[in-house]
Amino acid sequence: MNPRFFWQSPKNKPRWLILFLLGLIAALAIAVTTVYFKKAIAQTIGPALSVDVRTDRHSISPDIYGMNDYLIDRALAKELRIPVERWGANHTSRYNWLVDSSNSGDDFFFVGGGDNKNPVPGDSIDKIVNTNRQNGSKSIVTIPMIGYVNKFSTWNCGFRVAKYGPQEKTNPYIFPEGDKCGNGKRPDGTLITDNNRLDVSIISDPAFQQAWVQHLVKTHGTAAKGGVQIYQMDNEPSGWGNTHRDVHPEATSYEELRDRTYQYASMVKATDPTAKVLGPSDFGWPVYVDSLVKGDREKHGGVWFARWYLQQMRAYEQQKGVRILDYFDEHYYPVADNTCLANCPAGDAKTQALRLRSTRSLWDATYSDESWIGKYNPPLTIIPRFREWVKQDYPGTKVAITEYNWGGLESINGALAQADVLGIFGREQLDLATLWWPPKSSEPGAYAFRMYMNYDGKGGKYGDTWVRSLSQDQGLLSIYGADRTSDGTLTLVIINKTHQNLTSNLSLNGFKPAGKAQFYTYSEENLGAIVRQSDLGVSAGFKATYPANSITLVAIPKA
Repeated sequence: MNPRFFWQSPKNKPRWLILFLLGLIAALAIAVTTVYFKKAIAQTIGPALSVDVRTDRHSISPDIYGMNDYLIDRALAKELRIPVERWGANHTSRYNWLVDSSNSGDDFFFVGGGDNKNPVPGDSIDKIVNTNRQNGSKSIVTIPMIGYVNKFSTWNCGFRVAKYGPQEKTNPYIFPEGDKCGNGKRPDGTLITDNNRLDVSIISDPAFQQAWVQHLVKTHGTAAKGGVQIYQMDNEPSGWGNTHRDVHPEATSYEELRDRTYQYASMVKATDPTAKVLGPSDFGWPVYVDSLVKGDREKHGGVWFARWYLQQMRAYEQQKGVRILDYFDEHYYPVADNTCLANCPAGDAKTQALRLRSTRSLWDATYSDESWIGKYNPPLTIIPRFREWVKQDYPGTKVAITEYNWGGLESINGALAQADVLGIFGREQLDLATLWWPPKSSEPGAYAFRMYMNYDGKGGKYGDTWVRSLSQDQGLLSIYGADRTSDGTLTLVIINKTHQNLTSNLSLNGFKPAGKAQFYTYSEENLGAIVRQSDLGVSAGFKATYPANSITLVAIPKA
């Protein structure tokens, strides 16, 4: 065949060949265009967003941005002026204010005390309260109710090998007297149960703890005058029988928790009537449902442990005329089968995706928790559930979560989850929250807090009044809107949870902008700073692109 055949004029070619070539070209063009646009859409088109400033308005408590004292970065706490700081953990159940020391229980070989040979009563907690006052932070202080507190200010432990014999595990560090501290289990794993509870502990009762509260009031003033504002009724009482089994080997029953709370909470109210009380501060879903005493829930008509507790606190007020519980508080950590989320590093891609999904357990009635809990229970909806319990069982009580942690705070993945959680807390009307194991000032998790509390480095804050803000797909692009009532600025936190840039349209109703919107972004492109972007014109809405794995705060001034 003559090669020039294909370059000859159409009139010299057969009609079938011309049609074939045109069809082939058209098919190739369609295929290339389709692939291009599908790829472009997959990479850039995000879910539609909408905000209506007139609808669903309610206050956002500033106390949801709190942190625990444990491993807190003091520079970060000072920078953010965190609203509330909690002193609480397993060791606080055994704190003796007179010798200023605690016992770690099963967390670390039942070791107590320290190097302090000349203790100043209450000194370590006084320093925390003073620092909080300087930072403008409220203090939550845990009052031990367990019945025993640490005896010595110097090193001691509950299961010395010299006294109780060889044990399954021992503290790798030699005890000062040359002895070793064991884990309270014999080499075969059985528990040592014949120990003397008074080896390293003394009995503590409401009168002993009242002396400490009196000391706190005398030193720092009443709650109304800037002293300790909130007292927590011990820590995770359903865990005493494990964590502190050297002094409280019994499981905590419905009645024991009620009776101890009556005694200690009423003492606090009598000593400082302006202070608030918080409890029961238990460790998780299993003990929301029941105590660890076999058959306990059945003995109480099938009523869940947490709800029965609320009902009993209400009964006390009805009988005595005094409210002794101001905050219904529980701890909540996300769990997953064969995966570590809470207090764990970011993990692999599968773990990171699960971390971002699991925030839905806080609110979403369509989300089944991806753990053993979800297999046997309805959707958790933690915050709406707690609020409904309070509404039914003890109206007027506030709701708190004083321990939570979604993990990965050293990574952008953890920062995204943390920012999502803070937005959820505000939308779902939680009253108080304190993050367990806060991030270091330089870690991505710290920037999640900065986006709400200091996004511009000049004290710029997310708003204090929730407004309706919706995303067509919260799993891809979350949005949390709030009116900053001090100056009328509308603030939006928008979180892109995907690995690609998303461009979305946002419709805005009930708000007249005064000028351009300011954009501040924190993303994996720069993990060391929140970056101010170009301002964007706004009228009835706007179209913007949100970088992959990013948190964006939009501030729109009001006309």
